[in-house]
Amino acid sequence: MDIRLFAGQGGMALHRDIIVIGASAGGFETLKKLVADFPGDLDASVFVVWHMPADIRGLLPEVLNRCGPLHAANAFDKEEIRPGRIYVAPPDRHLLIESNTVRTTKGPRENRFRPAVDPLFRSAAFTYRQRVIGVVLSGYLDDGTSGLWTVKHFGGVAVVQDPNDSVFPSMPENAIREVEVDHVVPIDEMGKLIARLASEEIDVSEVEMENERQVETEIKIAREDSAFESGVMKLGELSPYTCPDCHGVMMKLKDGKRMRFRCHTGHAYSADSLLASVTEIIEESMWDTIRGIEESIMLLNQLGEHFSEEGNSTMAMLYFQKAREAEDRTQIIRQAIMQHENLSTDEMRDQASNNNDRREVSTGN
Repeated sequence: MDIRLFAGQGGMALHRDIIVIGASAGGFETLKKLVADFPGDLDASVFVVWHMPADIRGLLPEVLNRCGPLHAANAFDKEEIRPGRIYVAPPDRHLLIESNTVRTTKGPRENRFRPAVDPLFRSAAFTYRQRVIGVVLSGYLDDGTSGLWTVKHFGGVAVVQDPNDSVFPSMPENAIREVEVDHVVPIDEMGKLIARLASEEIDVSEVEMENERQVETEIKIAREDSAFESGVMKLGELSPYTCPDCHGVMMKLKDGKRMRFRCHTGHAYSADSLLASVTEIIEESMWDTIRGIEESIMLLNQLGEHFSEEGNSTMAMLYFQKAREAEDRTQIIRQAIMQHENLSTDEMRDQASNNNDRREVSTGN
């Protein structure tokens, strides 16, 4: 039920019955441990996004059904939300929540993923406000951070796996760094914590949020509405960057002080995932350049051989010379590729930390 349909003056006592969970690398085993600790009488609905390739069959629900008492299944579009159920995002589909209804859509990728964590978290926060518990587990980069910020902004509770307990700590670390997280716990303690939070009564009342229009527009985009017609160009400032997915113009958006980007066709990137994508594309572009030059080398040599066979040694030597010059250029580009770094904010922080450690050693501190 949509909170805006029943929140009256002074609010009413309810409990946190919408649990949204995001995981990526390292999340498979983590999710198994988490659902094993959920009680069979959990009076809440659980929604899970775990990053997976689009061509992988969604086996996660089968695994989770063997681990805990709650029934898990791949969600299907316009399915009714029921307590005591685990709804898993199917491969290549975003998982969204509307009023008492699940949506599975093929909206634009976010942070290079579909399903992505942020659309689930945003839709839950927008619809159910204070009733939401947002959970970020092990994973690489920072999908889930923007969504968890929205959960907190709309009055929900933010829970993050302890980075020291995570196989890949980037997602938890970024969430902790950017969001006022309520609980940071190892996975062995998380199931009982969530069950306790879900059982607590809360006073719920409707609150207008300053970025409500932005959140609603981004939910529409994930729901397969046209980003351009939904007004994405009005949500932020034009940026000088082009979308790695479609090369469309990108808008700079803000979640509090956090910066991220969305293009006019709908693809969304955090600053971190955009940096990772851009630096990956640089290497791909350089290999494409080498391919093009090497094709020209083959053609130049073939033409040189043709003129040599025709007895035109002057033209043959000129073509062979141009082929050698092109080969020299490929060596320069190859060296640039070998020195190129695929960067992310986490890697930059690691390098900064290592540089500080080296300075402290050199100064004797």
